[in-house]
Amino acid sequence: MFDFIKNLFNSNKVDYKELLVSGAQIIDVRTPAEFNGGHIKQSKNIPLQQLQSEMKKLDLKKPIITCCASGMRSASAKSILQQNGFEAYNGGGWSSLQNKLNQ
Repeated sequence: MFDFIKNLFNSNKVDYKELLVSGAQIIDVRTPAEFNGGHIKQSKNIPLQQLQSEMKKLDLKKPIITCCASGMRSASAKSILQQNGFEAYNGGGWSSLQNKLNQ
């Protein structure tokens, strides 16, 4: 139960820069229109509604960092990916994640 609460509030600090250096994929789960309005350069746009059907295009051997506008859709995407055997992390909002990667 404690692990569930700990994971729910993401109290484990994730080093997103290190994940990226080790080959992580960044998946932006916003709509194409949102993505076209601004995104992280190396991210791939797979809207949350299409994630299940597009999952086969992702590398199961590489970690995945999900992002969206606020962190809500990316949290759902993280859960879906983990349930399908991926190592996944919720990066939260894309602009916040971009700032973390540029620090």
